[in-house]
Amino acid sequence: MSDTYIVCSNLSFAWPDDTPVFDELSFSVPGGRTGLVAQNGVGKSTLLRLIAGQLRPRAGSVSVDGVLGYLPQDLPLTGDLTVAEVLGIAPTLAALDAVESGDTREEHFTTIGSDWDIEERTRAQLGRLGLADMTFDRRLDTLSGGQVVSLGLAAQLLRRPDVLLLDEPTNNLDLDARRRLYDVLDDWSGCLLVVSHDRGLLDRMDRIAELHSGEISFYGGNFTDYEAAARSAREVAEKNIRNAEQEVKREKRELQQARERASRRASNAARNLGNAGLPKIFAGTMKRNAQESAGKANETHLARVDAAKDRLDQAGRALRDDQTISLELPGTHVPAGRMVFLGERMQFAFGDRAIFTDPGIDLAIRGPERIALTGPNGVGKSTLLRIVDGDVAPTSGEVKRADGRVAYLSQRLDLLDPARTVAENFALSAPGLPAPERMNILARFLFRGAGAHLPVAALSGGERLRATLACVLFADPAPQLLLLDEPTNNLDLVSVAQLESALNAYQGAFVVVSHDERFLAEVKVERWLRLSDGRLTEVAAPEAAG
Repeated sequence: MSDTYIVCSNLSFAWPDDTPVFDELSFSVPGGRTGLVAQNGVGKSTLLRLIAGQLRPRAGSVSVDGVLGYLPQDLPLTGDLTVAEVLGIAPTLAALDAVESGDTREEHFTTIGSDWDIEERTRAQLGRLGLADMTFDRRLDTLSGGQVVSLGLAAQLLRRPDVLLLDEPTNNLDLDARRRLYDVLDDWSGCLLVVSHDRGLLDRMDRIAELHSGEISFYGGNFTDYEAAARSAREVAEKNIRNAEQEVKREKRELQQARERASRRASNAARNLGNAGLPKIFAGTMKRNAQESAGKANETHLARVDAAKDRLDQAGRALRDDQTISLELPGTHVPAGRMVFLGERMQFAFGDRAIFTDPGIDLAIRGPERIALTGPNGVGKSTLLRIVDGDVAPTSGEVKRADGRVAYLSQRLDLLDPARTVAENFALSAPGLPAPERMNILARFLFRGAGAHLPVAALSGGERLRATLACVLFADPAPQLLLLDEPTNNLDLVSVAQLESALNAYQGAFVVVSHDERFLAEVKVERWLRLSDGRLTEVAAPEAAG
């Protein structure tokens, strides 16, 4: 096998509505660990799908050397599958059961092949990812988002790939699960291409590939090294812009001065020629010569101004104007001390599996509280949010909600109709807003022009989250309680900063489930709750706990 595992040559791709994504993109990916970074919506996930063969390019080619494994970003949306089906071992397990029961038909041996130890290998892989107790017949819709992601990774590793494509693999993972994933990837050899906004994961990369303006640039070293290089490049670009701006001003000033000198000379010459008594033919010749000289000087200075403007344009293009989410949340004020939600002795169960222990859990949300809900994957954090929202009812216990809207941003991003466009979904959420105002709001969420009319099904994970945020936050009526389930998943780092700023301006209450401690600190969470072992307890902030 060569040192180059992935080769894309003159790759071109556009969506069915002719929205272009790539135009003659060429690059290659060597062995080792490569982190792919870019703004939301420029095509990171699309590129992985092209490499995985899930999408076909309009032109160009993609070649992969070896067995390919691919973990998509949208795996948590497939809730009707069982664990065995996700792992791809359901037919093999069924064949093994048949053989053990005495059924010796040839088709079973064909299905099994050399995978007689598939159950043992699978258990070992699941154990490495913290899923040792997972039963093969369990359905995905009973798992947390983090468990689903870990399960999806296990499925790909069982294929023993040479090339592994991962799209936001740390989404929804708690800190322990993230560390386990890091360890697994550290032990894995081959070609890894990962799309992620997880700084911890990106800092374990051998190189960073940046997708920008339809091209890919490679930077040696990890994400910290890449940021330093990008910062240096930006400083150089800013210096070049300042120099170019000064040059344009100087050339414009010299052009104006040259024109003023030419005007004075022409005026003096006309007066002197009139007083000199020269024949008209000589006077006319001298006047034309003076005009031609002034014209040539003017053209020279204009050319210098144009050249300076070109250099300014080039410097400006070198300095990226990265798009960021620009939004203001509705100014919904909730008085301090007002009871927004009260749940007492709440119980819930999936079948015969109880989520909360006896006598149930209590939760009170008052005023404009900022609450972080933490705990390991799979303990019921998302379920608790759904109870607060009213999407599901507790098996037992009492629940009271104040008047006013509760807005729930699901971890699975399943709020929007995938067949409708972003604009159509927004119109359904905020029918009272005039159409021009809706389009203005969508533009602040970076859905401008044709982007607002893309179907939700064609959006990247980050774009889908932005569209969901718009529909949730600007729905009619405005929310007084926000329930946010891993809101920073799939957002680029700049957009996370914008979301932090927006939440800091919000005047209502919110409960946020997140494993991103930096994000929780930035949104000024004031109350920390931990759900673990079926109990909900108040805990100290991480800074105070250490």
